[in-house]
Amino acid sequence: MKKTLLLFFLLFVVVHAGAQTTNIKKAQTNFDKAQNYLKQDNYDLAVSALLETVKEDPSFQFAFIQLGDINRRTKNFDAAKTAYLNALNLGADKADPRLYYGLAESELNTGNYLNALKHIELFIKNYKGNDKDFINKANKYLKDCEFAVLAIKSPQKYEPVNLGKEINSSYRDYFPSITADGEKLIFSRNIDGNEDFFISSKINKEWTTPTPLSDKINTSKFNEGAQSISPDGLYLFFTGCNRPDGLGRCDIYVSHKEGNNWGEPFNLGAPLNSPFWDSQPAISPDGTTLYFVSNRPGGLGGYDIWKSTLKSDGYWGVPQNLGPEINTPYDEHTPFIHPDGKTLYFSSDGWPGLGNKDVFLSRLDDAGHWGKPENLGYPINTFNEETGLIVTPYGTEGLFSSNLKRGFGDMDIYQFKMPENKKPLPITYVKGIVKDKETGAFVEAKVQVVNLKNGKTEYNDYTSKETGDFLAVMPIGGNYAFNASSDGYLFYSENYELNSSYTNKPFLLKILLEKLKVGTNVILKNIFFNTNQYSLLPASVTELTTLVDLLNNNANISIEIQGHTDDVGNVKDNEKLSMQRAKAVYDYLLEHKIAAERLTYKGYGESKPITSNSTEENRKLNRRTSFVISKL
Repeated sequence: MKKTLLLFFLLFVVVHAGAQTTNIKKAQTNFDKAQNYLKQDNYDLAVSALLETVKEDPSFQFAFIQLGDINRRTKNFDAAKTAYLNALNLGADKADPRLYYGLAESELNTGNYLNALKHIELFIKNYKGNDKDFINKANKYLKDCEFAVLAIKSPQKYEPVNLGKEINSSYRDYFPSITADGEKLIFSRNIDGNEDFFISSKINKEWTTPTPLSDKINTSKFNEGAQSISPDGLYLFFTGCNRPDGLGRCDIYVSHKEGNNWGEPFNLGAPLNSPFWDSQPAISPDGTTLYFVSNRPGGLGGYDIWKSTLKSDGYWGVPQNLGPEINTPYDEHTPFIHPDGKTLYFSSDGWPGLGNKDVFLSRLDDAGHWGKPENLGYPINTFNEETGLIVTPYGTEGLFSSNLKRGFGDMDIYQFKMPENKKPLPITYVKGIVKDKETGAFVEAKVQVVNLKNGKTEYNDYTSKETGDFLAVMPIGGNYAFNASSDGYLFYSENYELNSSYTNKPFLLKILLEKLKVGTNVILKNIFFNTNQYSLLPASVTELTTLVDLLNNNANISIEIQGHTDDVGNVKDNEKLSMQRAKAVYDYLLEHKIAAERLTYKGYGESKPITSNSTEENRKLNRRTSFVISKL
């Protein structure tokens, strides 16, 4: 027999003379046939021969054990369970303790958790061998059973809803991904063995009929699948297998949307891809971290979740294993990083669960460490395999694919309400278009969003000159500097202070950039001072850097820096304070090599309000720093 057969299903030894023989001739003949079929790896005929064996001799315990082993190996767990129980009924005292292991595994994989717990405990108590892998797996099953028994006592509300005939078809529809605004859904569809991507748009809260994504990405020769769409919908990372430019069996590719069309996909190359299996990409919302699954050396188990970080030169760095905070000695699959950037959903058969692969979540703390994975609970997870979960941007629904009753085809896409304690962190987003103020033409502009609390760049990309659109995710709880800039134009500045009580209502912008000309004015909305003080706060650096870039890129312009206050306090004091604040910006620019002859500054105090000082919100708008182009 092959060693793998011995390890996986012929686990039991003969402990009594004659245990592999029977006095009934027909039974022995069939049993011998079964052994020959096993040597040929013909499991179906081996099972048939063993069934004839126990029919002729219902007391042949070892034949029942082999029936259990083979059915367990081929994942026919109900039949395996029946066979093992028949073997036990013929005398537990005559059977090797590993019979309890096979029975417990079969019961665990059919949701019979109480009996599985009892039998795995009996195995652990009575097994006298020293196979560490075997013992470790038994202890893992023990934890699974203990977890499952408790989980089914506290079920989560779970009512999966088919996305309907607008999305699903008679073919296999699976592996959904969705943009941060919830308006674009991309998924895989398998038609006659060929996997391609399809896309649907949400219009008036209804999904449109899916259409093939792009003939530059979809192919008839290769399968495309396991994709991840960036929150703004501009980058599609996906798995391509057995392609001529591949480094291994499966590699990760990316395609960039150029206007209304998708560009040619290209292999991300080494060191991200390897000669091993690299698949199931998940891109972070800021586009700088790519999570994926690989069986490359250096992992903790067969398949682990790894990450690669985008370097300043535009290439992906050497992948790092997520380590024991996420990975186990077993398999982890289908990572999905939510647009909040901190909640990772993935599947694993290593962490305590309800059997097979369950879906878990882990949250990234401020120190960069992943929290202990949390099982999503029963009946979201069951003894079946649960993989490929994604969560909608606002965290209200989970999307997954399955072959449930009353579906439209082989596999359909479903959604369900996420339990409150399993939702990601709240987010919102800023979405809009950038145009030329005079002509109305779309502008190719750099859009940047920076979290002023931690200095992290949440978004940094260019709009398309064909469409001018952008979408940037902003997790609730941050204070964000937003700016849009383009050569030959004044930049646009905005500030979004999103405290924990902010709703997830998005910000929708139509940005009209002004050409550089004398007299144009820009309010610097991310220049900060403490009350009644004029020392620049660190959070001002992002905006000041943008201003320095503007002056460096346009060496012919000169500006006047202006300070303004509200009407609270003494007029003279306000004028002095506004002048000191304008000078603070002036001094910063001098320190960063902007020539003094290009700069002037002035404090206007409360003399130039942009709105009435009737409310605190209005007074906040009047307290501002701005600049005007004085020479071009």
